[in-house]
Amino acid sequence: MLSKLAVAGLAAFSVAALAQTPPPGYPSDYAQVIAAAKKEGKVVIYSALDTKAAQPLIKDFNALYPDIKVEYNDMNSTEMYNRFIAESAANQGGADVMWSSAMDLQVKLVDDGQAMKYRSPEAAKLPQWAVYKDQAYGTTFEPAVMIYNKRLVTGDQIPTDHASLVRILDANKDKYKGKVTTYDIEKSGVGFMFVVQDSKYFPGMKDLEKAFGATSYRVYASTGNMLEKVSSGEHLLGYNVLGSYALVRAKKDPALGVVLPKDYTLVLSRVIFIGKQAKNPNAAKVFTDYVLSQRGQKMIGGEVELFSVRSDIDAEYTAAKLEKQLGPNIKPIPVSSEITSWLDPKKRLDFLNGWKTTLASGK
Repeated sequence: MLSKLAVAGLAAFSVAALAQTPPPGYPSDYAQVIAAAKKEGKVVIYSALDTKAAQPLIKDFNALYPDIKVEYNDMNSTEMYNRFIAESAANQGGADVMWSSAMDLQVKLVDDGQAMKYRSPEAAKLPQWAVYKDQAYGTTFEPAVMIYNKRLVTGDQIPTDHASLVRILDANKDKYKGKVTTYDIEKSGVGFMFVVQDSKYFPGMKDLEKAFGATSYRVYASTGNMLEKVSSGEHLLGYNVLGSYALVRAKKDPALGVVLPKDYTLVLSRVIFIGKQAKNPNAAKVFTDYVLSQRGQKMIGGEVELFSVRSDIDAEYTAAKLEKQLGPNIKPIPVSSEITSWLDPKKRLDFLNGWKTTLASGK
């Protein structure tokens, strides 16, 4: 009879052996990529997903590829973008892999020639909107939701779509004075991107902006602050909150309610690409392919508690489940140059000035 130690050793050997051979359906020469990645010995990742949340993914990657050390650096999306640009300009090539929720900044870096061209063997398994120029890939499927305090907001005061949120705020200005929260769109790239998309899909967006002004809404740069403030009752409603965080917290927090708007629900996808100056390009390919693979996506939709973007994943949080729930009202933000136009300084400034003017008109 094998001892527990021997069984554990065999299991470790089988996982390591699995990592030496290309996954099913991969090109036969992928073994050379793995061998070169092992020789490089590490992959440097810049990410907007905090280290604690990413830990299950890193641990599983390390189990599969124990010879590739993961140097994981988490930071906010704007800091990440600026650091990458500065290092690139100095020919330092700090990041092998860039992985961020600021989709527009990621696509801009691709368009500016900062990404390596790499057609992942997993690309065909992704939605078409999640593949950009064989350089950048959408990896998650995270809805923008509304949140509310379940103790203090009940019945017909719970919004079901964007228009009902406007009606509720207009009819209850005193109740919601200083009690509505959303992203600070000047500081949050994700928040800015969401409201630009809202302007495309919601005809009454100006009315919502006026309602925000009338209730003296409060803004934050992170999702965590909004979840805390609404859960505590300091605020009553939150708008355009990242659903991947909100839905997970709501399962454990009886005070927090979550609404997936019925008229349309925006969906963000964290974008990954390999830096053109990557010092460990093969390790970067192996990590990127892992994140896009069925195994990596199952981990993303499971222990990492984001939503997997692939349709063939069986996990708790998946695109397929959201699409079944909301049907055609799901509106994924495409990984495309369409979303970068608003990064033009003049266009962005004009949008922000228009936003502020409309807010002021509601007071």
